[in-house]
Amino acid sequence: MLEIVKTIGILQPSYLPWLGCFEQVHKADVFVFYDDVQYEKNSWRNRNQIKTAQGVQWLTVPVLTANLGSQLIKDVRIDTGSSWQRKHKNALTLSYSKAKFFKTYADEFFGLLEKDWKFLCELDIALTLWLCSKLGVEVEAVRSSELGIAGDRIERLIGIIRHFGGNVFYEGAAGRNYIDPAVFRKEGISVRFQDYRHPSYEQLYGEFVPYLTVLDLLFNCGDRSLEILISGHHD
Repeated sequence: MLEIVKTIGILQPSYLPWLGCFEQVHKADVFVFYDDVQYEKNSWRNRNQIKTAQGVQWLTVPVLTANLGSQLIKDVRIDTGSSWQRKHKNALTLSYSKAKFFKTYADEFFGLLEKDWKFLCELDIALTLWLCSKLGVEVEAVRSSELGIAGDRIERLIGIIRHFGGNVFYEGAAGRNYIDPAVFRKEGISVRFQDYRHPSYEQLYGEFVPYLTVLDLLFNCGDRSLEILISGHHD
């Protein structure tokens, strides 16, 4: 009898993530937003990159961290006193208004972006799920903070995977630095590390630039985006 494979992906929420994030979501039967671990300043949690006529530009969501000590990702508040949404909308419009599929997605995306967001995590997850829907990535997604699973880093990962009856953990390439697959094998879980080779596609403004927000792919390639995105997967 063939063993039924159930793959679990676990990743911290990010702002407008890169292609590799969505490849992980696409390969997972259950995807867990790891939102109750420590927030790291100046990370992908609150920023990402777009391509402009002048080169790469950061889009950063301002957050409140001063005098707050260490915070969990789920507790980080957005600095609502700034005009970051207007700045991001203007930067995206200026850079992508001539992209083939910009008009297909722009109004709906900006409508979501401009909502009254208070917490960074809520924003990140909502945008990621919206992007999944437009890419055609079907996902059962949950937040780790909703599961009530305790333990140290490895114990929690194993606990989350077992909670969903998973037997495969699809981990990002960076996990090779701290995850020992042998520990997971003892629990009946095999670890697969992502080996993602960034595909190229048609972009504006000359030579191809990888590792941007997936919005760059979506605005340029539209309904071909998922096909292009998963072409970077290698077993």
